[in-house]
Amino acid sequence: MFEHKHTPPIEFAHVTTTAYFVFQGGIVAAVDSRASIGNFVGSKTTQKVLPVSKNILGTMAGGADCSYWIRFLRSEATMHELVHDGKGISAARASRLLSNVLYQTAFIMLIILGLVNRMFAVGSGSTFALGILDTEERRFDMAEEEAVALGIKAIRYATLRDAMSGGYIGVYLITKDGWRKVFSEDLASIR
Repeated sequence: MFEHKHTPPIEFAHVTTTAYFVFQGGIVAAVDSRASIGNFVGSKTTQKVLPVSKNILGTMAGGADCSYWIRFLRSEATMHELVHDGKGISAARASRLLSNVLYQTAFIMLIILGLVNRMFAVGSGSTFALGILDTEERRFDMAEEEAVALGIKAIRYATLRDAMSGGYIGVYLITKDGWRKVFSEDLASIR
């Protein structure tokens, strides 16, 4: 007879690079776009930055569930605007809401970008990206062009050293007026 023994836990690999940092003009969010299926490249054009509201972006790494939770959070942000006379949900409130809902599902790596931390990166290429962001180049008083260039450099270096990161570099700028995509480039065209 078959005996059910302890099933080993599922190991989730966070094979991506997403990073963000704060500067005087707002927040720069930089990502790659490669999606891996085990040791194979599943897609080089995965959208890893997902809008939550006009002032909040979410980045995803390591799980298809992230898309569901972004849609959930987007609906909560819309409801907040409807109930509060058009006032948008704050990043702190959005992250608290998501934290409460995801308390039991800690394997999902979902980052809500807001003016909360100075610098953050996640994924298999994050140590390489942080190596670039943790230099004297990253200053609070950077101009917007310098900040965008630093975000590009962080992801580019990570993708050169991490086989699981790649595809396109996408850079987003979040300011008090909202967010916008400021850079996108296929890494294959620049190597």
